[in-house]
Amino acid sequence: MGQIEVAGEAKVLAAVARAREAQPGWHGVGVRARIDALRKFQRLVHEQKTEIARQITLESGKPVAEALTTEVLVVLDAARFLIENAYRLLRDEPVPHGNPAARTKSGKIVREPHGVIGIISPWNYPFAIPATESLAALVAGNSVVLKPSELTTLTAVRLLELLRAAGVPEPVFQLVPGLGATGAALVHSEIDKLVFTGSIATGKRIAQEAASRLLPVVLELGGKDPMLVLDDADIDVASSGAVWGAFVNAGQACLSVERCYVARKLHDAFLDACVNKTKQLRVGDGLNPKTEIGPLINQKQLRTVESHVEDAISRGARLLCGGRRLSELGSNFYAPAVLADVTHEMRIMKEETFGPVLPIQAFDSDDEAIALANHSEFGLAASVWTKDRQRGERIARRIRAGTVMINDVISCYGISEAPHGGVRSSGIGRTHGRYGLEEMVRIKYLDQERLPGMKRVWWYGYGENFSHQMQGFVDALFAGRLSDRVVGALRALPSLTRKRL
Repeated sequence: MGQIEVAGEAKVLAAVARAREAQPGWHGVGVRARIDALRKFQRLVHEQKTEIARQITLESGKPVAEALTTEVLVVLDAARFLIENAYRLLRDEPVPHGNPAARTKSGKIVREPHGVIGIISPWNYPFAIPATESLAALVAGNSVVLKPSELTTLTAVRLLELLRAAGVPEPVFQLVPGLGATGAALVHSEIDKLVFTGSIATGKRIAQEAASRLLPVVLELGGKDPMLVLDDADIDVASSGAVWGAFVNAGQACLSVERCYVARKLHDAFLDACVNKTKQLRVGDGLNPKTEIGPLINQKQLRTVESHVEDAISRGARLLCGGRRLSELGSNFYAPAVLADVTHEMRIMKEETFGPVLPIQAFDSDDEAIALANHSEFGLAASVWTKDRQRGERIARRIRAGTVMINDVISCYGISEAPHGGVRSSGIGRTHGRYGLEEMVRIKYLDQERLPGMKRVWWYGYGENFSHQMQGFVDALFAGRLSDRVVGALRALPSLTRKRL
């Protein structure tokens, strides 16, 4: 497919230095000019959507239809959100003062770029994840140094070419391709903030390094997302959602349905529906328009999936369909599996599988379902399936996760207004939407005195009566009775005319 030179430590440091030198000029062009660049980028992505999707499929193996819907479409809409909202969200924000002592002041919040943002992105969504994060960083006035996954580097090169063509200057957005050592060099470099998507183990190491020098980070570290099918759910709709949510991108999504809990009275019918629909799925070459599930990314990921399924079966789970290599299709293909009679003692219900497996467990009450959903170190996303919207929201509020969808899965990532991120071991911070854009700026408070020639009441020159006067001032502001406030104000008045240094 192509070759690209690995960036060693020296090249990473040079890239960061160039990014730092170029960043003030990029910030200086103004947010409207940066929005214009995003508008051009959006137009180019739309014009080249077919070629971009094909590039994604060639590297990652996912069906080209998914490359369009879960990557290209997501990026186009992320650009749309920033084009429509970045100017409003980044402009100065007046701060009204409720304290009467501060009424002579005017205040505002100013949002300033961090400087150089380092981004380390994964292979499972090689266009959507780095593009959405980079666009937010760039429109906020930062420069970006991106370390893409070594498994999907050429897709990142395509992103680079699109941004160049859209008018983003060369030093403002740079790639540093390579393996883990390249990512480590970026983490240790003089960047001003890091956005990392990847494993818990790597994320924790990054957090430790960042803490040693107070480097701000956003960490998206995966999930073990639960799906709760309540006793009033539509079995046909919920089973279709479960099958798609578990198997889209061959299950290699941080938002995949990795645990499915079903009300006991629906359990058997739901199992049958999931098995029937899973057996109809077509596994094969992602470039074939009929393909619905492509290969896993590599042998390492395939072995992880196999080990989770084998562990579950050895502990009493039933394999209802799939769960085997499809060697006749190629080395990394795996038949999507549905498992029943799973428990939380099994790895399949505790560790992130990241593969096409749907494990299903019955529950007897809403409280039990919530307890099962929360019985995880992860907390990225979850879904609740019910015909009763109020019941669904009550349960959603009790689930510990960054996002809970009611009667849908995964599509929250494609809603550009919605923040993306988790709690607990699923990470720190947010990407996407207003809160994702806020991650790309520093908040500065500016305060200006409207009466600059007047000395402040609280300045030096206290005098022996100042404490008494300030007690009156506090009473004037916060005493419960009106009479006490009036008395307090009278006590405080002499402080206004006292001599100050």
